[in-house]
Amino acid sequence: MILVEHLTKCYGDYTAINDLSFEIKESQVYGFLGVNGAGKTTTLNIMTGCLSATEGRVTIGGYDIFEEPKKAKKLIGYLPEHPPLYMNESPLEYLRFVGEAKGLRGGDLNHQVDQVIQKTKLDDVKNKSISSLSKGYKQRVGIAQALLGNPKVIILDEPTVGLDPIQIVEIRDLIKELGKTHTVIFSSHILSEVQAICDRVLIIDKGKLIAFDEPENLEKLLLAPNEIIITTDAGEEEIREILAQVDHIIETGVEDREGEYVRAYIKTDLDNIYEISRAVFSAFASRGKVLLEMTLKKANLEDVFIELTENSDHGVENKERTSTINKSESEVAAK
Repeated sequence: MILVEHLTKCYGDYTAINDLSFEIKESQVYGFLGVNGAGKTTTLNIMTGCLSATEGRVTIGGYDIFEEPKKAKKLIGYLPEHPPLYMNESPLEYLRFVGEAKGLRGGDLNHQVDQVIQKTKLDDVKNKSISSLSKGYKQRVGIAQALLGNPKVIILDEPTVGLDPIQIVEIRDLIKELGKTHTVIFSSHILSEVQAICDRVLIIDKGKLIAFDEPENLEKLLLAPNEIIITTDAGEEEIREILAQVDHIIETGVEDREGEYVRAYIKTDLDNIYEISRAVFSAFASRGKVLLEMTLKKANLEDVFIELTENSDHGVENKERTSTINKSESEVAAK
């Protein structure tokens, strides 16, 4: 659906985007991650034809965004970080204006406006002034305008920024719903949000793509071993003897001692942390030792993001453990 090849954007001596290549497929939700200044918004602006590129090309549904902009842009619905709303108009008036600007007329215009109002749940506020709406409803109006024209691709730049927790959940649910019928790309700083709703995640740093895979695969490939924290009445030496019976434990250590109880950590190379925790519990029970506490610390996308962005200058993306992350995208770039 979208092919980005060797995309570069320079502002004088500053390179905002550096030889970026990736492919977006249909009917999936993509999360676009990066620290402030990583190049997310610049990339999205180029992909939507709002900004020129220094080098490289972007094709949308086979149409080059620079050479055939009208055909390419017709396939895209875009919500910038700051929605381009007319505050003195109502959502209904604004959406009719945007629909007409996109070439919709008559019954088709009325049908699509009604449809996007229902989809974004704007019925109760459609005749109110946009200026009087909450930030969450303004974001909904922005998403609604992006849906007009039935674009195949919906691109949302920070759609939940500045929203309260309830509004974030509502917009998150809306993005999930849109992902059933559209290709959705959205940038976000909320990693739990990306992990919850995305099929695939792109992470860029300093204008370069440093990871592109499913959230689960990123966790498996990049994170430190799963960890279990226990509190027990066994002594330090007893803990080591007991854990020596359990396979897949790669490191143990004592964190703290409080009276007769010891707090220790266990690191494992086993993906199934529940299986190893069961084995640990059985091993202590067989020695008649009590586990007063067992806490499972599973890897998450936030750890992936921190590890990658902190180490991108040191070639993390070239290490063997991350070599499969971007294999398909590398093949695209090589063509």
